[in-house]
Amino acid sequence: MENKVLLRMEHIYKSFPGVDALKDVSFDLRAGEVHALVGENGAGKSTLMKILAGVYQKTSGKIFIEDKEAEINGLLQSQHLGISIIFQEFNLIPHLTVGENIFYGRFPKHYQWGAIDWKTLWKNSEEILYELGIDIKPHTLVKELSVANMQMVEIAKALSMNSRILVMDEPTSALTQDEIEILFSRINKLKEQGVGIVFISHRLEEIKIISDRITVLRDGIKVETVNAHDVSQEEIARMMVGREIKEMYPKLDTQIGEVVLEIKNLSRNGILKNVNFTLHRGEILGIYGLVGAGRTELVRAIFGEDQRDKGEIIIEGKPAPIKIPHNAVSRGIGLVPEDRSRQGLLLSQSVKNNITLANLKKYAHIGKLRKKQEERAAETQVRSMEIKTPSLDQKVMFLSGGNQQKVVLGKWLERRPKILILDEPTRGIDVGAKAEIHALMSRLAADGLGIIMISSELPEVLGMSDRILVMNQGQITAEFSRENADPQKIIIEAIGRRSHVSSAS
Repeated sequence: MENKVLLRMEHIYKSFPGVDALKDVSFDLRAGEVHALVGENGAGKSTLMKILAGVYQKTSGKIFIEDKEAEINGLLQSQHLGISIIFQEFNLIPHLTVGENIFYGRFPKHYQWGAIDWKTLWKNSEEILYELGIDIKPHTLVKELSVANMQMVEIAKALSMNSRILVMDEPTSALTQDEIEILFSRINKLKEQGVGIVFISHRLEEIKIISDRITVLRDGIKVETVNAHDVSQEEIARMMVGREIKEMYPKLDTQIGEVVLEIKNLSRNGILKNVNFTLHRGEILGIYGLVGAGRTELVRAIFGEDQRDKGEIIIEGKPAPIKIPHNAVSRGIGLVPEDRSRQGLLLSQSVKNNITLANLKKYAHIGKLRKKQEERAAETQVRSMEIKTPSLDQKVMFLSGGNQQKVVLGKWLERRPKILILDEPTRGIDVGAKAEIHALMSRLAADGLGIIMISSELPEVLGMSDRILVMNQGQITAEFSRENADPQKIIIEAIGRRSHVSSAS
């Protein structure tokens, strides 16, 4: 079974207007293996898998499923061929329940009168969630879930189809370590059942742990396929970017200035409790904690996305009555959200429109936009951020994840904020783009910008922060300077002990 080839993609080409996304790429998948597909953002990984899913049509080339040539013209056809794909961008319906999302389009029916068999749907959903070790009720609305739990629902939905070929595009980017271990355990069970798994991830340490083979793409071209145990993480990174990455965390020593932001006793019933901290000019303040610790909820409350029950926000020594995001923006705060595709971008709009979105008033004159000024501003950000796009008019939905993130950053930098909040700034971004964004953060701090960075990756927090706050159960449980930051102590504080939390409250 291990040597049986489930999938062959031969000499695949794919062109979009102005760009060749894939050039003569061949890829195969065997039964009972995890074949990792890696490369920088824009390398063509997701494009290749979207061709397999029927989302995109190949320009040329052939696809074989168990030695039979297949023309895949849509998602339903790919599912009938035994292919399931967990996309990096969630494909869930927010106002439906978890159970309805898992079995959407495949609802169990009463054999007598053909209506939906809700009892069976809830039972089957519970079994899948239990098997994955997910503590979510099938009746819960998806819109009420965290990003991490939405990711687990996507995984449950894909596994419910009992597919022979399973593609996972960045499945661990929003998961805790415990959730990742559960997922990897499930992957190993699927391997034993003869399922072939394509695993796309930018986390090279995970690639080494879970994969049997690795295929590297660069600029739409296949570089090499290797056995996972034959290469180091450094060699994989070198193949991905075509160069040595000298420094992943290029943190500059900056002059920390006066306090630019002060938070006093910020609380939200059941979510945040008496949060106090300061942010200085030129400082990168890292906030670390497990999923559910309240990190995202904290910055959303500061930005006016969520209402707070009490607490004071002080900017440059003056109270700032922020009730809605417009108040925050007008006072010099920018927020790069955790979920960039849903909350940070207008995917159907152009690169130019997204970059100038937060600052349109600047280009308006007597009710009309100064289009040349707007274009020059967008061009400046595209150049400085090194955004890979064929033109300013390219729709953002067609950019890679890393380039989309750069567009979100460019949108706020065009407005020149005093305070920039980055919620998981490198989530789902390749190793090369991560280094670029880290370098940009360091330069911005050196220019006097105050930065709050939330990250689930402890090495990123340690590598980029001047000061680190640790959150647990909606409270700040510890603070570390850059010099005194100890990974083990940070993790202990993030996990927390009830006695510790109680004594601090």
